[in-house]
Amino acid sequence: MIAEKMRPYLQNNSAIRAMFEEGKRMAAEFGADKVYDFSLGNPNVPAPEKIKESIKEILDEEDPVFVHGYMSNAGFPHVRKAIADNLNEQFGTGFSENNLIMTVGAGSGLNVCLKTLVDPGEEVIVFAPYFLEYGSYIRNYDGVLVQVEPDTDTFQLNLSDFSEKLSPKTKAVIINNPHNPTGVVYSEETIRQLAAVMEEKQKEYGHAIYLISDEPYRELAFDGAEVPFVTKYYDNTMVVYSYSKSLSLPGERIGYVIIPDELEDSENTITAATIANRISGCVNAPSLIQLAVAKCVDAKVNLEYYDRNRKALYEGLTKCGFTCVKPEGAFYLWVKSPVADEMQFVNAAKKYHILMVPGSSFACPGYVRLAYCVSYETIMNSLPEFGKLAKEF
Repeated sequence: MIAEKMRPYLQNNSAIRAMFEEGKRMAAEFGADKVYDFSLGNPNVPAPEKIKESIKEILDEEDPVFVHGYMSNAGFPHVRKAIADNLNEQFGTGFSENNLIMTVGAGSGLNVCLKTLVDPGEEVIVFAPYFLEYGSYIRNYDGVLVQVEPDTDTFQLNLSDFSEKLSPKTKAVIINNPHNPTGVVYSEETIRQLAAVMEEKQKEYGHAIYLISDEPYRELAFDGAEVPFVTKYYDNTMVVYSYSKSLSLPGERIGYVIIPDELEDSENTITAATIANRISGCVNAPSLIQLAVAKCVDAKVNLEYYDRNRKALYEGLTKCGFTCVKPEGAFYLWVKSPVADEMQFVNAAKKYHILMVPGSSFACPGYVRLAYCVSYETIMNSLPEFGKLAKEF
């Protein structure tokens, strides 16, 4: 018998993954070039050439016992220093290697933060729409998810509802910037206002409220949009990062958590997070890819590729009559369903071999998400089919 705690997951398995599997089935039946799968944020842009060169160099020149061996649970010190130095150069921060913990991607990093901070029954606030796995991560530690309703006019943070949802039980708040699924970038003014509300509530309740900033899309910003680095605005911030999107390395599962010295009781928090990294079962982040990213802190994916896709899909769908949020970051297009029940829209799209993720998968029904990290040809070939779909509605 499986654990009772797992039973709800059997019935509420990821709609995104289910759609991805359906896409593979349809591609086998109709041909991959006739299926337009916008379901999964799996980068179609290859990793920078420097990644491959760095891995070859490491394997050719380094001691294999070192390359494939254990290290500190927080990761190789020189890797953490290289990343910290790069962040300091970019954002004017003052991090050392002691402020970083290398993790198995951002998912592991979020779990490290929550395991470090959350006691059973304490509340963690998320802003809808949100990556639904946040709820699973929070429940891993018997925390309570509290959802802030979306601002469907701007999809910036709904700070009025947020203020009402904060309570003496609030332990942490999760934000995601640039945002999955909307493609919105939270402005500096939004972050300042968020920090002001949290500072006020910390004083009122007499305990720290931690901000966990999930930032795997930090480098994917368009049209001059600037992504605020949140530790500069609020002391009790942890930053979670992944190279899955910025360097097209989703399968390598490599990322980090930043815990600044300014965070309350930072020394104990850093130690506890390092232990959480170990006892969660990860032990440490993968050694070879740690060493590789340290050599590639300045490497970038081809942002122009995503930008071309972004413009083509946004302009193509708006010409068809769909209402879309113009994305400023990440690689998602957030589209308003022409009918209240977006599942009706999603299912109709399958007739034209178009796969989209329903907004209810992000706790925001009435919308759909399209991941445009696909080939440009997929986008252009899909537009006539979107035209047919638009006529149907």
